[in-house]
Amino acid sequence: MDFGIHLGDEPLSTDPTAHLDTLLRQVEAGQRAGFRIFTLGQHFGYRGIRWLQPVPTLARLAAELDDDVRLGTSILIGSLYPPVLLAEELATLDIITGGRLVVGLGTGYLPEEYAMLGVPYADRYRRLEELLALLPRLWGEGPVDHQGVLGTLESVDVHVRPVQQPGPPLWVGAMGPAGVRRAARLADAWTITPQQTVAQVGALLEEFRSARIDAGRPLSPLPLRREIRIGRDRDDAIGSFAREARYKYESYVDRGMTLLSDAEVRSTFEATIADHVILGDPNQCRTQIEDVCRHLPVGPIITRPHWPGMAADDAVAEIEVLGREIVRPLSELTSVSFDQWQAPA
Repeated sequence: MDFGIHLGDEPLSTDPTAHLDTLLRQVEAGQRAGFRIFTLGQHFGYRGIRWLQPVPTLARLAAELDDDVRLGTSILIGSLYPPVLLAEELATLDIITGGRLVVGLGTGYLPEEYAMLGVPYADRYRRLEELLALLPRLWGEGPVDHQGVLGTLESVDVHVRPVQQPGPPLWVGAMGPAGVRRAARLADAWTITPQQTVAQVGALLEEFRSARIDAGRPLSPLPLRREIRIGRDRDDAIGSFAREARYKYESYVDRGMTLLSDAEVRSTFEATIADHVILGDPNQCRTQIEDVCRHLPVGPIITRPHWPGMAADDAVAEIEVLGREIVRPLSELTSVSFDQWQAPA
């Protein structure tokens, strides 16, 4: 099993150069620990919290990569971009990474991001669907004609093409049936969000498999975001994770993420995280990951060792523990295949 690190955000009070340094240190420590993919998300004008924009940031991180390590966006808010601009930006990034880019796309969930960029929030799903269909054409074909919600293209021939052909793998973030079916029809993978339980994912996997088969596209393991916190025991792991991550979970609620309820996050945080975060001593965490892989066709597993405001030294220490206790011991782990997977009754 390959494991990855999701790189993230910092409070605006954090010096921006220190923010970048923290990302660089995570990449350095992560490669030493055996992690093989690093992803970065995106927001615009995110109140109180800074996300460094992924395309230029990943270009900088690419200079630090070992030859077998990949970089990815997870997720980039594709619906906000003009298609030619995004196609050439991502193609350039694929060149910089030596053909090791994974493109995770989604719609985001914040209406104010669309308002500040002058894009109608109501069009977000149609824009994403058109974009997913257009990107491979722009990267792999000659002149492209298109007319739709993204505008009109007349014999457009992009002048920057990616190393990977017909283009970098497209992963699509989704939390509900319609989004999962969209990923199955138009992308290479559905990125499973970290707040979804194994049972919730199982219910959506049948939607993915059915739509994938109907589209005539191959079935392969799906990238899984899953937070992991190792402690002396389960209670210690829960307490440690709560201290580091509660602020971020509360910010999700404040900004309208519907997978989480305000009451659960603010009043019963420990119970809220217990059903979707890998928690416990090293052996308990390994057992939980093995159980996930017995029930779901997943890989790579991408986790977040650093949370906003966390010291870089603490993030490096967390990465070292994960490498020693999870990544190396489970390097030979495989998940159930789609052929073997049984939909829940």
